[in-house]
Amino acid sequence: MSKHCFNASNAPLAIGPYSHAVIAGDFVYLSGQAGLDPSSNQLVSGGVVPETRQVLTNLKAILTEMHLSLADVVKTSVFLKDMADFAAFNAVYAEFFPADCPARTTIQAAALPKNASVEIDVVAYKG
Repeated sequence: MSKHCFNASNAPLAIGPYSHAVIAGDFVYLSGQAGLDPSSNQLVSGGVVPETRQVLTNLKAILTEMHLSLADVVKTSVFLKDMADFAAFNAVYAEFFPADCPARTTIQAAALPKNASVEIDVVAYKG
């Protein structure tokens, strides 16, 4: 099986030594995204709701550039700075995954890069 690294032109720059995505066989693994505005590479203000919306918008942009969509996502991993934000996070998440939701893991993280409230990574199937 071959591996191909991918960096999107319409997503925030990576803040470390990693690719936006790696294609391996029929699966695409997207690196965790924080709520960074692609134009400034700065965290959007306002907390978990606008950050979650930006995270999912960024993930969608990367997938779109790869000719995929959120409908192709089979698994998400969610890292919340504060589990008290779970309900607010879920409300925004449901806007992006209204039906046939992917499998998901949600955990509380002690700290996230750039002091983000949320980070999400996804696995998509491109079969």
